[in-house]
Amino acid sequence: MKKTFQTHSNLQGERPFVLVKAFTFSSLIVMLTATIVIAALNAHWVRNLLLEKSKEYNSLLVENLNHQVFLRFAAPVAFKYGEIKLREPEQHRLLDAVITSTLHSFHVEMVNIYGTDNIIGYSFDNSRVGEENAGGVLYEKAMKKETTSKLIQKGSFLELLFWFPEETKIVTFAPLVQEMQLSRVEEKAVIGVIEIVRDVSHDYQEVFKLQGLIVASCAAVMAILFIVLRFVVKNGEKIIEKRAEERLRLEEKLRQAENLSAIGEMTAGISHEIRNPLGIIKSSAQLMKKKMVKLNVKSNLPDIIIEESQRLNNIITDFLDFAKPRQANLRPCNITDVIEKNLSFLETQIQEQGISITRAFHHNLPTMQADPDMLYQAFLNILLNSFQAVHKNGTITISTRCDANNVYISFADNGNGIGEDVIKKIWTPFFTTKDTGTGLGLGIVKNIVEAHNGTITISNAEPSGTVVDIALPI
Repeated sequence: MKKTFQTHSNLQGERPFVLVKAFTFSSLIVMLTATIVIAALNAHWVRNLLLEKSKEYNSLLVENLNHQVFLRFAAPVAFKYGEIKLREPEQHRLLDAVITSTLHSFHVEMVNIYGTDNIIGYSFDNSRVGEENAGGVLYEKAMKKETTSKLIQKGSFLELLFWFPEETKIVTFAPLVQEMQLSRVEEKAVIGVIEIVRDVSHDYQEVFKLQGLIVASCAAVMAILFIVLRFVVKNGEKIIEKRAEERLRLEEKLRQAENLSAIGEMTAGISHEIRNPLGIIKSSAQLMKKKMVKLNVKSNLPDIIIEESQRLNNIITDFLDFAKPRQANLRPCNITDVIEKNLSFLETQIQEQGISITRAFHHNLPTMQADPDMLYQAFLNILLNSFQAVHKNGTITISTRCDANNVYISFADNGNGIGEDVIKKIWTPFFTTKDTGTGLGLGIVKNIVEAHNGTITISNAEPSGTVVDIALPI
């Protein structure tokens, strides 16, 4: 029932945070995806814009080239020779000079001029001169006075997939028109087709760099957000875990207080009922012993009655000390003096068991505010437990030290230690592994230490033995 309650409480505390965490990470993923998509669309829009601008630029180049060819080549040649024959070396040199001077510094890679019969009459590549039917569909459109452009990209599959081709060229076909009327035909006649090829790889690479910069910037911002959110989430989890542990600790203390309250009420109710007749029994046994001595009657029965009465009285005292711990009567106290008083009281038992006591005391322990009688009782219980753990010829090391706020006392023995299953239950009231005892000794020690606002821990030592560590505020 206890475990179920704790699990239910943890779920109630963690469920809202889990939802917040899930919403945070899902929002981050959505934002990252949306940012990358927007960046890709923006880069795509820039590429399309660049393509349109390149087409317009080529169209202007073609228009200017058309004007220069007609003005500086076609008209003079027609006037001088009567007809245009590009196979004539002189005409070819003149046309080449006009085109070269016109397109100088415009980064034009290739120029082809087609005749009306779809035969290349001029080309930067002399091997293509005389090539037939090389214009294709774009040539046909140009003959109908329609200027068209196309993009040619070369590269690997991945380069083309990510819009980063190794080579990008734009090809424009435009009609070569007669700018002034050389005949009675009113409409300007198409006297050929101009094809120009420009390499725009550099421009597209700049666009790709821009796209990469945008995506990298977005990814970096998202990464920073992710790290920040991760840090916030981790801190949130730690805070929730700490609060859950604190809540469980408080619940445990509350249950322990309720148990102690019940034990206290029960003990207070029966202590008088037991102690009054117990006192009478003990007094009667003592009186009977005196009379038997006078009558010279030999019997150990009175001694047994007195011993068992005293043992029962000690058990009742343990119940009262555990169930209703006293308030500490704080006064100046020296820890070393209290421990030495314990060792003096136990000197006989120490010698009988052959126990070796090792003192590792701090020489300048400050005088602190504490209840020496309560600490004496706590240290006595710890030492008695250590005596039972080491049996004969064992070693117990008592050490003290301090810092600015606390005095630390440690009791270490070289016994067999405590089993892992036992150490979890060591603070449970009435739990004991001994044949005799109430299982309240360590509980009383813990109550005394906590009455001084201190802490106590019990752990196993290496290679064997048990260590009891106590910290008391100065």
